[in-house]
Amino acid sequence: MNGFPVQPILTLVNALRSGELLLRDYLDELEARFAELEPNIHAFVPEDDRFDRLKRDAQALVERYPNPLNRPPLFGLPFGIKDIFRVDGFETRAGSDLPPETFSGREARAVTILKSAGALVMGKAVTTEFAYFGPGPSRNPHNTDHTPGGSSSGSAAAVAAGLCPIATGTQTIGSIVRPASFCGIVGFKPSYERISRSGVIPLAPSLDHVGVFASDVAGVELAASVLCPDWQLAVAEMKPVLGIPAGEYLDHATPDGLDHFEETCRSLANSGYTIKQVRAMNDFEKTVARHQLILAAEAAQVHAQWFAEYGHLYHEATVELIERGRRISVGELAEALNGRQQLQRELTSQMDEHGLDLWICPPAPGAAPHGLESTGDPVMNLPWTHSGLPTVNLPVGFDEDGLPMGLQVAGRWYEDEALLEWSAQLELSLGRQA
Repeated sequence: MNGFPVQPILTLVNALRSGELLLRDYLDELEARFAELEPNIHAFVPEDDRFDRLKRDAQALVERYPNPLNRPPLFGLPFGIKDIFRVDGFETRAGSDLPPETFSGREARAVTILKSAGALVMGKAVTTEFAYFGPGPSRNPHNTDHTPGGSSSGSAAAVAAGLCPIATGTQTIGSIVRPASFCGIVGFKPSYERISRSGVIPLAPSLDHVGVFASDVAGVELAASVLCPDWQLAVAEMKPVLGIPAGEYLDHATPDGLDHFEETCRSLANSGYTIKQVRAMNDFEKTVARHQLILAAEAAQVHAQWFAEYGHLYHEATVELIERGRRISVGELAEALNGRQQLQRELTSQMDEHGLDLWICPPAPGAAPHGLESTGDPVMNLPWTHSGLPTVNLPVGFDEDGLPMGLQVAGRWYEDEALLEWSAQLELSLGRQA
């Protein structure tokens, strides 16, 4: 990828807040990069006069905060907003062909918080249909013949291409961590409901998580500190003890994916980290089935009215999901929902028993698949979403075809601050390879 280099987020934030980098000059640079790359990547929902609007919003922001000392923490940072978040002044289509007025309502709480912290709305980022598997037009910036992943396709591609420094995403199975891995960026899925889902078009409310993408851990940590209520600074004084969830779960990675993961583990061990193999998730296939049951049943409930009126406009993958969900009984759903806490307790107990601070594992079976018909398999992310535990993707090198690879790191329930502090440490140990 050519164009102006992607700056470390904190360097960019400090330059914008201090006035060392004028906001209008930054937007001029961003506009040039956008004109060069976006026509081939399709990360954003098309918008007429995008940069005229952005520059007006930027001017209003500068006039509101003329004194650099009083500028809010995200002053002037353009955010890509996944198109299932309602944003005042923008249509919400959720990657679908349904009339946008179908999804009208109050602005997403997360968007309102970002704006209050000085962020600018870069625009609506492309999503798969209703954040499920019906793919959109977005392409992987590292190789446009490959998927960027999904469902947060546009958000991940936009950050990877340097079209915006940070973007919002959601994850119901693997829609933050997987595209982050495929696109070679940091993706953060917090603990369940740590960031408000208000104003976000749901897929399966018991599984939906709101999170963020950035080029580095400091970027997602900055966004999380604004978006998560009662965020507390954490200090990582010692190296964390890392656990590998050995067993049938890891069998879902490809041979190349496992080779890369094992190489990453060796690198961490050589850097002084203690790594323990712990047999975990022995009933993994049951967990997958339980998760898929919840997803289908709740999607059918969420879409009941819309589907009754506009079912002919839905992608075939979403149709299959909803029709499957209609056949699930209330009792079956209730039983499956109980399994979420069961898995969370199981994984946490194993961390206690073996003295683990973090779990590490592949963020996807392998690198981004060729083609745009599929967004890839989210199976490696599923248990962490099911349990609600916080997870991060860290970019770690490339495969032999030059496609990004990553490392998935999972922490304890609602200890997101510690997860990100340790992830910043791991990021330094593994090195930033762009």
